[in-house]
Amino acid sequence: MLSRTSLPVLLVLALSLAGALLPSAASAAAACHQDGAASVWTAPLRPKPGEPLDIMAVATDGALDQVQVTDGAGQRSTLRTTSTGGPPWGLAGSVSWTRAGTYRIEALRGGRVAACAEVQVGGGEGRRSSGEWDLATTAFFSAWVERLFDAPPDQSLSFDSLTPVLRNPQRNFLFNFLGAGEDRQLTAEPDCADLPYYLRAYFAWKLGLPIAYRPCSRGSRTSAPRCQGSQLDSAFVGSPASAAEFRGVSRHIMDVIHSGSGRTDLRDESTDIYPVALQRATLWPGTIYADPYGHVMVLVKWIAQRPGEPGLLLAVDAQPDNSVARKRFWEGTFLFADTPSAGPGFKAFRPLVRSGGGLRLLSNSALGSGTGLPPFSLEQQGLAPADFYARMERAINPQGLDPEAAHGATLEALMEQLKTRVDSVAKGEAYMRAHPGTTIPMPSGPAIFETVGPWEDFATPSRDMRLLIALNVLEGLPARIRRYPDLYVLRGERPAEAAARIEQLQAQRLDQQAVSYTRTDGSAQRLSLRDIYARRAGLEMAYNPNDCIERRWGASPSTADYATCHRQASLEQRARMEDYRPWFHEARRPPR
Repeated sequence: MLSRTSLPVLLVLALSLAGALLPSAASAAAACHQDGAASVWTAPLRPKPGEPLDIMAVATDGALDQVQVTDGAGQRSTLRTTSTGGPPWGLAGSVSWTRAGTYRIEALRGGRVAACAEVQVGGGEGRRSSGEWDLATTAFFSAWVERLFDAPPDQSLSFDSLTPVLRNPQRNFLFNFLGAGEDRQLTAEPDCADLPYYLRAYFAWKLGLPIAYRPCSRGSRTSAPRCQGSQLDSAFVGSPASAAEFRGVSRHIMDVIHSGSGRTDLRDESTDIYPVALQRATLWPGTIYADPYGHVMVLVKWIAQRPGEPGLLLAVDAQPDNSVARKRFWEGTFLFADTPSAGPGFKAFRPLVRSGGGLRLLSNSALGSGTGLPPFSLEQQGLAPADFYARMERAINPQGLDPEAAHGATLEALMEQLKTRVDSVAKGEAYMRAHPGTTIPMPSGPAIFETVGPWEDFATPSRDMRLLIALNVLEGLPARIRRYPDLYVLRGERPAEAAARIEQLQAQRLDQQAVSYTRTDGSAQRLSLRDIYARRAGLEMAYNPNDCIERRWGASPSTADYATCHRQASLEQRARMEDYRPWFHEARRPPR
């Protein structure tokens, strides 16, 4: 039996023990809470015992430290996660084996719970959405896009279409989210203009969100495209829609959207998208880049600059042959021009929110700092191309770049572009071999850049225009150092001296870099970068798939590889290509 004098001592010990346990006990007892700035998402929608539970925590107000999970038996553990972004910042991981019960998931920052969610494994349903594109949902979309196309920066990332990306559960956090095997029934083949809308529609389907899109004109040489009223579709809101329903909606969207949809004037409010500032904080993954000529890319990842390593901004695009590839930001892929025929630049989708019992797209003025979303900005309005690229360079490499490192990064981007063209031209050659005697009709005038059918699929005028620009960019790097010395870490070296040193380095590297293509007779032909520069004139007329593959790589009667050329475009087509040569020689797209 305990003495009376022992009781106070035991009481003190009990209270001390209770105090030690109080934080976790209080945490377990407190109601789960998450707001737009930080949120927790789980997949699948209806988790089952014995199956994995995928978890993603997303925040827009700062990086998260860890995710802790308390299972149905009260066992608490720290989840092994991979991180993304910033902003939005994300942590993703998986509970590999689950038992029935309520799982509590807490995202922590600085030892405090930033967001919390509870999900019932077995007989329950996880979080789907609020039914509107609020801050939490928009941030989740951004983190989801980044994860879809994540890979080491030095890894070439390309796919025949979007289909294998969405069918990969390691990439697609929403794979089989509805539990109906829905992704195995899909074939996803959007082209460049459709890609951002398709991704947004797919995400809306899985999360139960409305979507908005609108018909637009293609504009003219004196005015940017204009759009009609928005088509608001709530087919995915409420009970989960079937794969067949998604196919129908997405097909209709792709019938409506085209290259003019992204080129609307920056001040125009009758649009699906709005311009944002050229800053890391506002260019989230999922932001689109619409160039002045109709090509569209989707941002997927920022890689911060580190000592001795340049920063990177990565994006993906889709081609007419439905292939999807990751590209880095640079002048050779992100074309920019101040032109009355387009409002080019970086743009984000307008959030679709509830209002007065209905839905509305936020106006430019409503996209302020109070929403937590990237605000509307006219920073890109009226910028000269050189100034646009200089601002982006400062955003990507705020510490500046060593001139040699800048040359190496530019050279690497150019070679990446050339290697991508190898595959593209080979697909055109394969088509012509499979259809002997076929002549692909060639459009007239500016329509060579925008058309449908085999010409769109296998001709490469837009890609070749970008390649010629890319060649000019690398060649012009010394002049850029002289013009924008503040972008470079010169360490006391005069800009003219640094530029001269890079010119010498360029001459040395021209023979070290090369690509190879397969000639008509099946042999391999190596082309050094010096060869490519020497063939620039031939590459100004190398986009026609009716020509042999040797011509498509700039071969001429004076080059050895021309000997195996046994097919060429008609005299009429070649005469028109000669008329269009100045567009490529001057690297400028003609007005519509």
